[in-house]
Amino acid sequence: MAQWRKGSPGEVYSPEEITQRLQAELPAWYYEEGWIRRKYKTSGWKSTLMVVNTVGHLAEAAWHHPDLTVSYAFVTVKLVNHAAKGVTEKDFALARKIEEVVGWQPGAEEGAALEGTPDDPRFKYIKYD
Repeated sequence: MAQWRKGSPGEVYSPEEITQRLQAELPAWYYEEGWIRRKYKTSGWKSTLMVVNTVGHLAEAAWHHPDLTVSYAFVTVKLVNHAAKGVTEKDFALARKIEEVVGWQPGAEEGAALEGTPDDPRFKYIKYD
């Protein structure tokens, strides 16, 4: 993993740094209109609510709150540090944690005790990339 400059947690990154860092660390995320964003596709309303609740829990625990766009089969997460008026280390840290938890696929882990969601339309959850 690339080493990024060390600044204070509230130091704003430039658009170029943000784009490079997203490509290196969080390739499913993108930078647009001053925010880092990620659209999670779900299999329907129940799955969408689970993603919203997961993101909500992580954001509250981190005390750093995203904007969410919620629809029947997707959730868009938008992160920016409002106090700093830009994207900071806090945004990257929360994006990594959201990606880790929402994107977790226990069935894809070799030798995992947990099998993960069955590959059956009745139980679909996240539409993994």
